[in-house]
Amino acid sequence: MTNKHMQDNENSSLKPAYIFASCKPWHRALFDHISNENNANWCYVSNTSELEEALSKTKPRYIFFLHWNWIVPEAIWKEYECVCFHMTDVPYGRGGSPLQNLILAGHTQTMLTALRMEKEMDAGPVYAKRPLSLDGFAQEIYLRTGKLSVEIIHWMIEHNPQPAPQEGEVVTFKRRKPEQSSLPSNGSLRNAYDFIRMLDADGYPNAFVEHGDYRINFRNARLDSDRIIAEVEIKLQNKTDRDQE
Repeated sequence: MTNKHMQDNENSSLKPAYIFASCKPWHRALFDHISNENNANWCYVSNTSELEEALSKTKPRYIFFLHWNWIVPEAIWKEYECVCFHMTDVPYGRGGSPLQNLILAGHTQTMLTALRMEKEMDAGPVYAKRPLSLDGFAQEIYLRTGKLSVEIIHWMIEHNPQPAPQEGEVVTFKRRKPEQSSLPSNGSLRNAYDFIRMLDADGYPNAFVEHGDYRINFRNARLDSDRIIAEVEIKLQNKTDRDQE
């Protein structure tokens, strides 16, 4: 090994290490940007096996979970400082499907919270909160949330804050199920529009109605005075599809 390679390896080992964890492909561009900006060793993981492999090779200062579909083992969050991002002003809105539950409750603004991961979901101490608009389609909101998460990551890396315990009344959200994406049969046009847009994101079950053997999905809705204009997809369902829901 040359002296230059030895020096490069030594310099690399002196840099702080961070893991950027997300199962959503739209966060990859954010990772590419932040990993080029900071003088640190960055690793991107998108599933549990990649996380385990990364931890076998590095000791991260932080593990940032921007969007994660799996329970993080206690052995990991006890040994490492695991930071998750939650789209509510905790302790209000702990739990699943925060975006959809917020919109259903009539909220137009929320807080994006960075908190330390602990055993109880979304109950850990808080590093930071930042205002977040709930305007637009779900996909637009998720992209906005990702950018804001990266801003908080930058701030945390610079300031190394100590998280503070949550204060206030605990309100817990329940995770929504795919069958709950059925468009309500009554209510205002505004409510119908909000229902469609809150489910309009890649990988999420879109708002739908069923008519006989057909399922009609709605996307790209626009509220236009006394009507909703939307993109419609009609799919033929068989009996097995309906029985498995």
